[in-house]
Amino acid sequence: MSVPAITTPDSAGDTPRRLALSPSRAMDFKQCPLKYRLRAIDKIPEAPSRAAVRGTLVHAVLEALFALPARERDLAHAAALIAPSWTAVLESRPETVELITSEELDGFLGEANDLLQVYFRLEDPSAFEPDSCETFVETELADGTPLRGIVDRIDRSPDGALHVIDYKTGRAPSPERENRALFQLKFYALVLMRTLGAPPAELRLMYLTDGQVLSYEPDAEELARFERIVSALWTAIDTAARTGDFPPSRSWLCGYCEYKPLCPEFGGTPPPFPAQLPEQSPREP
Repeated sequence: MSVPAITTPDSAGDTPRRLALSPSRAMDFKQCPLKYRLRAIDKIPEAPSRAAVRGTLVHAVLEALFALPARERDLAHAAALIAPSWTAVLESRPETVELITSEELDGFLGEANDLLQVYFRLEDPSAFEPDSCETFVETELADGTPLRGIVDRIDRSPDGALHVIDYKTGRAPSPERENRALFQLKFYALVLMRTLGAPPAELRLMYLTDGQVLSYEPDAEELARFERIVSALWTAIDTAARTGDFPPSRSWLCGYCEYKPLCPEFGGTPPPFPAQLPEQSPREP
């Protein structure tokens, strides 16, 4: 039985839609409104990082793994999927071609294999059938706030309860930095609750660098409170979009931001604010 009212990216299509809030873009705005604007509105491209591309590769391998019959979902088959998945990543994201040199390729693919070994220590993918993989979720809250995102995997237990799984190829956050992870979990729980009428039984983040798992069991009252937070965030984004006022917010995270050359905090100048807001592909994070 498939999950109702939510679709995969392919079935959702690539038809451009109006801007919507995803966990990534919500955290961008909370961190720095200017960063949100440059990413979501100006759509200024960023050079892909090695870690991000490795994460894309591992996600692609796991998606392909679950397309195999259950009896073939072992580490050997997963390892055999790395090379063709890398080819697919290069075809879909040609900007990554120059990121990994031919001399680095074996080591890079080996890193992906190491992460897959950790995954197999966390669960046995041959022991169950996922309800869906790479699931596009979308809803609009009562006040018109549009929410969307892509969930790595949704499982359904025998009693019909949904379990949402998201793979992370980095390390688990420290207790002081769990807020971002919990925000993402609550965001997807809210979308599913408003789409399906009830929250999922569990949401799980699987960190494949250190083998840690962060689990969250939402309840409707908590998500109703979180909904008000998300709505207020979208209202702030909408107001900023009407005025063009997306101020920078300086923090230690600026050291990792590729937009520093365009940031007034570092002597830069953002481009003129677009006269018309862009449309957004469902595949955008």
